[in-house]
Amino acid sequence: MITFLLNDTAHQVDHIDPQTTVLDYLRDQLGKTGTKEGCASGDCGACTVVIARPVDDDKNPLHYRSVNACITPLGSIHGQQLITVEDLADGAQLHPAQQAMVDEHGSQCGFCTPGFVMSLFAHGKNHSQPDRHEILESLGGNLCRCTGYRPIVDAAVAMYDPDTADTANHGVAGLTDKFSDQAATTAATLRALKNQSASLAMGDRQFFAPTSLDELAALKAAKPDARLVAGGTDLSLEHTQMLKPIETLIHTGRVPELRQLEELPNGLSIGAAVTYSAAMPALVSHWPALTEMLERLGSKQVRNEGTIGGNIGNASPIGDMPPVLLALDATLVLRRERETRQLAVADFFLDYRKTALQEGEFIERVHIPYSSDDTLFRVYKISKRLEDDISAVCGAFAITLKGDHVVEARIGFGGMAAVPKRAAHAEAALRGRTFDESAIEDAISALSEDFAPISDFRASSDYRMITAGNLFKRMYYSRSLPASALQVTEHA
Repeated sequence: MITFLLNDTAHQVDHIDPQTTVLDYLRDQLGKTGTKEGCASGDCGACTVVIARPVDDDKNPLHYRSVNACITPLGSIHGQQLITVEDLADGAQLHPAQQAMVDEHGSQCGFCTPGFVMSLFAHGKNHSQPDRHEILESLGGNLCRCTGYRPIVDAAVAMYDPDTADTANHGVAGLTDKFSDQAATTAATLRALKNQSASLAMGDRQFFAPTSLDELAALKAAKPDARLVAGGTDLSLEHTQMLKPIETLIHTGRVPELRQLEELPNGLSIGAAVTYSAAMPALVSHWPALTEMLERLGSKQVRNEGTIGGNIGNASPIGDMPPVLLALDATLVLRRERETRQLAVADFFLDYRKTALQEGEFIERVHIPYSSDDTLFRVYKISKRLEDDISAVCGAFAITLKGDHVVEARIGFGGMAAVPKRAAHAEAALRGRTFDESAIEDAISALSEDFAPISDFRASSDYRMITAGNLFKRMYYSRSLPASALQVTEHA
């Protein structure tokens, strides 16, 4: 059984298919059809709902995050509050996010509107002022095919207007509303639910949500074929897109050890269940060049649920973080029962979707050593859309220099092979050389020894090879630019 708050009412679910998504449960079981299905893959945002969980903050006891209901496993919301578009109005009075969409004419056909409203609601709960860049980031995972985005962005600004919302009590929690008034009570209720056991079962299918690392390790050892799921941003597509049955799911999001991020003297230690949104502040503080790529990694909804550990474990050749981790010489802590071992990320990927994980083993943490001050670090993601899209090519470069001499070169690519892979021959072409155009051209030539990419619907083989070479040039010519010049400051 799992228990969560549906708006402000405790809701229990027991005998149900563990693969059920939040979207399917809302529409098929509860008849709450305000939340729409547009893509069933987390790309369009029509299914956006908001999840609130308690945090240790007396002033703001709840943290609100937008998620894609179409790929969020129902069991993963145990002990949290689920808020849908039907819950926002306070009696006959629309929520400021809803009223602003009406006033700014932000809707035409209306299909995408509930998702936009929920993204606006989450944005308003997390931001106290209408900053354009933050608004565009929050709305980057919501698509509209008829209204156009200007009136929707206008609505995001207008909901902060004194005539639309009560801004007198603005603080770090953002807009005040009926949820603010009930926040302390809601948080106390959720804390009481937090330690309750959570599981689902129907027939041979099972869902477990362990609350400790030891419990997770024992479960994985007893059920080695079980699939680990955190945000479900990739795994859920096996169910929603490919209709594949998954017999056993083990949710990692309730294991405190896996949700810890530590800034150690020698690097960042990131638990496998730490989300991108949670990890981003620490990552960009040490590697500012990561800012643009992380803001373009999926959408706000995806980053709120997706985890670095999941991105590694899925072993996709076009995952965005593995090339970065390869360039930064990251290592993994792998666990099986009570035993752990360390493995370089470069040795983790064996073949397409195949990894070095042994039976019953899972990723516990990833350790990223800090880069030295004389390391030039750049990362570039090439995709058809600026936001909310998968890479055709992703290149990450860590070039350690002594003066104009290349001491070390670590270069990771995604989209160029069956696995995320270091460009070993290109690296060798740079080491020991003067960092100049001649060395860059030799490294580009060496790429043909490292990669023979395929052609698919994202890009041709020739395009990938040419683009990878051009990224070397882009990295070289950006070497004198400050980190601030590498940021995308506004998205279209």
